[in-house]
Amino acid sequence: MLATVALTALALVPMAAAHGGVLAYSIAGTYYKGFAAYNTPTGQSSIQREWDTYNPITDPTSSYLSCNTNGASLGSGQQSATVAAGSSVTAYWNTWPHTIGPVMVYMASCGSSCTTATTSSLNWFKIDQAGLISGNLTGGLWGMGELVANNNSWTSKIPSSLAAGQYFIRHELLAIHTSNQPQFYPECAQLIVTGGSGKTPSSNYLVKLPGAYSMSDPGVGIDIYSNEGETNYTIPGPAVWSG
Repeated sequence: MLATVALTALALVPMAAAHGGVLAYSIAGTYYKGFAAYNTPTGQSSIQREWDTYNPITDPTSSYLSCNTNGASLGSGQQSATVAAGSSVTAYWNTWPHTIGPVMVYMASCGSSCTTATTSSLNWFKIDQAGLISGNLTGGLWGMGELVANNNSWTSKIPSSLAAGQYFIRHELLAIHTSNQPQFYPECAQLIVTGGSGKTPSSNYLVKLPGAYSMSDPGVGIDIYSNEGETNYTIPGPAVWSG
C-alpha cells in the first residue's frame, strides 16, 4: 500500500525533459518527500539536501559529486528521518530512463549535526551496491535495470551493528550508456540512526566525495560498446561495509 501511495504521489511531480533523481523515501514505515528540484528552496522542508537539476554530473571530480548541485552545504530547511539500525530504506525515483550502470548506496556520519554539515568533507562508506548482475555489458541485467523493473525503487538495509547517531544516506546511479562519458546522479537524505551495537567502518572503507572516483577507474571511463561481450564490470568506489 505504501509503495502505491508513493508512486501515485510521484506521478504528480512535474518532470523535466531528461534524467531525474530520488524524489521520495520510505523509511521505517513512513513516507518522506524529497526536495523539489527546479523550485526555490525557500519554504521547502525535507529530509533531502537541495538538488537543483535532473541533469547528470559528468565530471567524477566535481565539487557537486557528494550530494548533487548545491547540495554540499545547507540549502533548504532540513528534517531528519529516524530509523533503527538493521531497518530498510527504500528510495523512489521518477520514471528512470537508463538501465545500463550500477546502483550505489553510501552513508556518512555527520557528527553533531547533518543540517550544518558540508557533505564534501565527510567520510563516506558504502552499504549497498549492484553492478552487472548477469549477462554482458551491453545486453545484460544491471543494477539500474533491476531498479527500473522494481517500479523505479531501490531498497537497502542499514547495517544492524552501525553505531547510533546522525548520518546521511546517499543514493547514486552511474549511467554508462555513453562511451567514456559517465553520468552520476547522487541525492542525499538525513537520518537519525538508533540502536545498533556501536560499530563504525575502518578507514579502508571510507572515501571522500569527490575523491573516490576518477576517469581512469575501469568502471567510470568505460566504452561498453567496444567490449560488449565482456561479462565483468568493476563498480567504482570502496568495498561495501556490512557491519
